[in-house]
Amino acid sequence: MKKTIALLLACLLIVGMFAGCTQAETDEKGSVYYLNFKPEFNDALTELAAKYTAKTGIEVKIVTAASGDYNNTLTSNIKDVTIFNIGNAAALADWDEYALDLTDSAIAKELTTNDFNLYNADGELKAIGNCYESFGIIVNTKLLGDAGYELSDITDYASLKTVVEDIHARAAELGFDAFTTSGLQDSSSWRFSGHLATLPLHYEGVKSAVATITGEKLDLFKNVWDLYINNAAADPTTLTGESDAAAEFKAGKAVFYQNGTWEYAGLKEAGMTDDQLAMIPIYCGAENDAKSALCSGTENCWAINAKASKADQKASIDFLVWLVTDAEASRVYVDQLGAVPFKNCPASSNKFVADGNAMLAAGKTSISWAFNYTPNVDAWRATVVTALAAYSAGTAEWSTVVEAFVDGWAYEYGVVNG
Repeated sequence: MKKTIALLLACLLIVGMFAGCTQAETDEKGSVYYLNFKPEFNDALTELAAKYTAKTGIEVKIVTAASGDYNNTLTSNIKDVTIFNIGNAAALADWDEYALDLTDSAIAKELTTNDFNLYNADGELKAIGNCYESFGIIVNTKLLGDAGYELSDITDYASLKTVVEDIHARAAELGFDAFTTSGLQDSSSWRFSGHLATLPLHYEGVKSAVATITGEKLDLFKNVWDLYINNAAADPTTLTGESDAAAEFKAGKAVFYQNGTWEYAGLKEAGMTDDQLAMIPIYCGAENDAKSALCSGTENCWAINAKASKADQKASIDFLVWLVTDAEASRVYVDQLGAVPFKNCPASSNKFVADGNAMLAAGKTSISWAFNYTPNVDAWRATVVTALAAYSAGTAEWSTVVEAFVDGWAYEYGVVNG
């Protein structure tokens, strides 16, 4: 009997040792809990996670927060989450202690640019921008060629101005003008009171929701706005009326059209081909104009939970590296998210994304989406649009636009923050 009990105890000890080894091996391998920020990426990401688990044995759990409820979901699950999203500098201030420093990490080494990353006050890389959108000046290269120019003729504001003014001067002869209408009605004005406004804010150095701006770089905005309204078929006094810049561009009525990467699909559906489409930066006359890329930004930045185990941190970084380097996974990733700043990802089928990536690869610098920090955004933009309309119509001086930008910013900040 004693021998039997001893034998049973020995067996239990051996089983326990094997169980302990198995648990230790599991702990050593780590696991991934990815709290997804983009609901539209849920199905594809879940499928990719399953493939990765089958390939490596590493458990990857994908949870997608409901649209508009990401922060609440993150707060409730931060003890378990290993990969999460930080959207901007303000959010980084809230989550800094939970974000691992990713400087020199394997995933950071896969980047083609650091322009979309989030860094804390100590300069630590806390979140990696993993997809982005861009806007600039869309060019009908066929019409540009018909006017006697090539893309290579436009390298900065001065050369853009020369080409644009020449095309406008010959519009009757050519059968098309330089720019589409810079409409200031609600369906179009965001391109200028929002997107174009990023130029003076970027060059002023606005990187957070500051209480005041100086407006010291508004001459750059004026350079571009004057170019737009004085070199188009539309009468500058009528910009608040109904217009359709996209339709004008699709119909071949203008060479240049300010918009973003999201416009590509619509232009293709209208019958335009890649060999007649390109996107160039919004050259504005800044000192480093020739070195600028497209205006690009994102709210999609990967962070790794600093409170997670070392094994889980490594497993999470390894999963992200696989996502952007594996041939099949990265193809899915690009198809889902479009513009991604990783060197081993395949090229996007979006021509404008490809143009933007080529600029970054050539060492040019992305213009930040500084307009994201606008206080009480709708009210501020409405004031700017009113001022732009009056200036364009000749009923107000440029100082009215400056006042709308600067004084309007301070006023709206006070409305929001008291």
